[in-house]
Amino acid sequence: MQHGFESGARSPRPETPEPSSIQGRRNPGVQLLDDDGGISDQLEVCLKHIFAKYCVPPPFARPMPGEKRVALLTPPPNAYLSPQGLDAWAQDTNGAPFSQETKDELVEFLDVTDDGGLTFKGFLQIYQLQTENDEEETWRDLSNHGFDRTLKLVATRREEAEIETDEASGGTSSLST
Repeated sequence: MQHGFESGARSPRPETPEPSSIQGRRNPGVQLLDDDGGISDQLEVCLKHIFAKYCVPPPFARPMPGEKRVALLTPPPNAYLSPQGLDAWAQDTNGAPFSQETKDELVEFLDVTDDGGLTFKGFLQIYQLQTENDEEETWRDLSNHGFDRTLKLVATRREEAEIETDEASGGTSSLST
């Protein structure tokens, strides 16, 4: 669909699919879902990082002191989102924590621990369903957590400020997001 561009003109945002476009049409190397409708390997790496920011126990890997790039986190085995982690993730993703009704539905329909903590498998279930129904919502979530349209993690202003502050104080940099 032409949106005011002449035929053959290049979009100012070539990697950004429009909401009405077929998934990956403008960035063919990036797919959120695989051919079978499951989470793609590329998306799973991003979701591991997002999940790891809020999970219990926390991830092992931390950026090396003085390192300016943002390292991808990996959740430890058997990690889960506690009620506090779930609220923090929902707040950072959607601007508000989930309602109790939504939390009850998550526990009822998704993979959770015996105590009701959302597992990584359950987290993937959320994103598989969401991406099937509204891919642009998943792109917005990824953007809110620092990923660009090529699924690369880019430093957010807050992370850059934390690195600069840590370097100025002579401390080690830790990207606690």
